[in-house]
Amino acid sequence: MKPRLYLETTIPSYLVARRSRDLRLAADQETTQQWWEERRKDYELFISEAVLEEVAHGDPNLATKRLTLVAGLPQLRTSPEADVLVERLLRERVLPENAAADAVHLALAAVHRMDFLLTWNCKHLHNPYLERRIEARRRVSI
Repeated sequence: MKPRLYLETTIPSYLVARRSRDLRLAADQETTQQWWEERRKDYELFISEAVLEEVAHGDPNLATKRLTLVAGLPQLRTSPEADVLVERLLRERVLPENAAADAVHLALAAVHRMDFLLTWNCKHLHNPYLERRIEARRRVSI
């Protein structure tokens, strides 16, 4: 069985974005493209309604490309359990209020027991400080 991977919005965004002049960002875009071409087949990919909503914004041509890229991927559905987790992440300030969409991604990946959450969002999702805070709360909740 392949590992289950939640594909957060930054991945399809990096895949279709115009190449950045910023060298670090351009390298991240290249890494994303390489992963997509060579490694995505190693995972069972999932998205959510939140991903679909986010990739639909912005430049209409790029939005169409992003939507086409994720078309047909299975969607994780929201649930009362996910909604409660989103509220808790925000209420306990694990994520700031302005990161409610990121809380949705995190909650859906957790509730649906994804093996991986793939993202370039290093501010709110792929953040070692945040990961330690979540792990500490998880131990308290058990």
